[in-house]
This record gives sequence, structure tokens and C-alpha cells, in this order.
Amino acid sequence: MCLIVFAYKSHPEYDLVLATNRDEFYGRPTRPAQFWADEKSPDILAGKDLEAGGTWMGIHKNGSWAAVTNYRDPSIIKENPPSRGELVLNYLRGNMQAMDYLQDVTTRASEYRGFNLLLWDESGFYHYSNQSKIVSKIKAGIHGLSNAFLNTDWPKLKIAKSQLEQITRKGDIQKEALFQLLQNEQKAPENELPVTGIPQHLEKAVSSVFIKTESYGTRCSTLLLIDKEGMVDFTERSFKPGTSDISDERNFQFQI
Repeated sequence: MCLIVFAYKSHPEYDLVLATNRDEFYGRPTRPAQFWADEKSPDILAGKDLEAGGTWMGIHKNGSWAAVTNYRDPSIIKENPPSRGELVLNYLRGNMQAMDYLQDVTTRASEYRGFNLLLWDESGFYHYSNQSKIVSKIKAGIHGLSNAFLNTDWPKLKIAKSQLEQITRKGDIQKEALFQLLQNEQKAPENELPVTGIPQHLEKAVSSVFIKTESYGTRCSTLLLIDKEGMVDFTERSFKPGTSDISDERNFQFQI
């Protein structure tokens, strides 16, 4: 995933209102979100990276969920590193508490390319990056994560967080408004582009919330809402490569 914004315990009805875009090469094979009954993991709801076998975001029927984003730094070179998608999948398939799992991840985090990991269970909501090497418990409020650290003020993240705050302030959550937030194609001006080690024209191309390039861009948008009664509403909207035309939409609801 490349952009995640969320309101955590800052809405009268929902403990979590999360909106996220997965950006990836169009040619990378992917399975849309579904319960993984064919994988002997019927309680896990997630999409699947068919190339490496992991997932970028998923939720278990017990309410535990996880998501990962890449940390953008081309100078980080690893020889045959493990897939970062396994960090999410292994958590959802296991039975470890979030904090215990993160402590375990820290012992082998250097094997991976740069990543950010979000974990949620009944004990709390946590973030860890193998670049900062810090495990932190997330406080109530509006937060965002892209390809840097949590709440780094990249232009697209500031815009998305501001729009999410406006949406949640209205009280009644409209999912279409969240999807519109994720479809913003406004690019940052040159003087506000982050410097991550990639050429400036690429920084410009990926500086929008919704990305379209010739070979890489936003593949799907996902909403995850968890209300205070434990009802989960998970919606994934997939797009035709290089466009914002919807190719598939899936919705799942269940009680934790």
C-alpha cells in the first residue's frame, strides 16, 4: 500500500475509519479481496499478491488487522529479501498479540527492504518501521501513512488527512466521500516534492493521492470501518490499469 489515512477513536460511531490506496505495477498479478478459504485461512479477509504470496492489508474475523507500506529509499539494497507482504499475512495467520508480534519482527526487520507496519488488536493500535526502529502505540486522532514515516507531511498526505477530518466531522460517514478522497489526482508543486532518491519527474508522478503512470499506479482503493459495536465494513474498489474506471467492487460485513 502506498497511502493510508485513518481516524482512530475520533468519531462518535466508529473506532476506525480508514481509507487506503494500493499503488503497484499494473503487471503484478493480484487477487481481489476475499476470505481465504482455499488457503486454509477462512477467517482472513484480504487481497493477495499472486507473485510473492502475501498481502498488503487484511483483517481477521476476530478483529485483528494489519497493513504494510513500503518505505521509499532506493539506496536500501537487499539481496533476495523476503516479501514485505508476509509481515501482514503471518500476523493474521498466527495467534500472537500485536505487541509480541512486533517485538518478534524487530529481531529480523533488517532482512527486509524498508517498510511501515500497522497492527491492530484488542490491546491497541501500533506502528513500526524498520527504518526508525521504533514501535509506537497510536493515539486517538487523524493519522496518515505513505512511503515515509507515520504522519510525515508529504503534500498528498496533508491533503488526504485534511479531507478525512472534514468527512468525519460531519458525523454520518459517507463511503462515497471517502472514495472521492482517494481519487484525488492533484500533484504537488515542484518546490514541495519530497526528496526520496528517485528522479524528480517520478517524484512528481507519484505525488498525488491517486496515481496514474504508464506502468504503475493505483490498483485498488479500500475502506475499512469498525464501529463501536464491533461491526466491520470492508469495501474494495479495483480499477482498470492506468485509469480510475472501476473494474470490480466488493463489500464484506461481519461482526467481531
